[in-house]
Amino acid sequence: MDTLGWGFILWLIGYALGIILFIFMPAAYIGWVLTPIGTMVTLWVLFKKVAPGPISRYVYIGVAWLAVAVVCDYFFLVLLFKPEDGYYKLDVYLYYALALLLPILVGYWKNRVSTDAPATGGIMSP
Repeated sequence: MDTLGWGFILWLIGYALGIILFIFMPAAYIGWVLTPIGTMVTLWVLFKKVAPGPISRYVYIGVAWLAVAVVCDYFFLVLLFKPEDGYYKLDVYLYYALALLLPILVGYWKNRVSTDAPATGGIMSP
């Protein structure tokens, strides 16, 4: 679930929001509006729904989420809608970078925090 499941769900959320936003704004701005929303949703999933594990697990999640994003974008956006001015622009590359890096950064942070926690269960002793 943490890899392909959440990767597809997160992609699907962005896809649905993108279609809704397409009604209200030019296509060139949709990615820039979706990026902060998608980043917040992705961080929520990473902190609340993805089980803790070693950093290598988070690297695997990031690679899987990137693969899901690239494949789904190609089949369901590029081939289906055939954007006149192309699809791959700076906002898309930023999205791909975040799909890969956010899991790795959160995994690093979770692992760092868990190793920095005091052995007394979080209660500081004098």
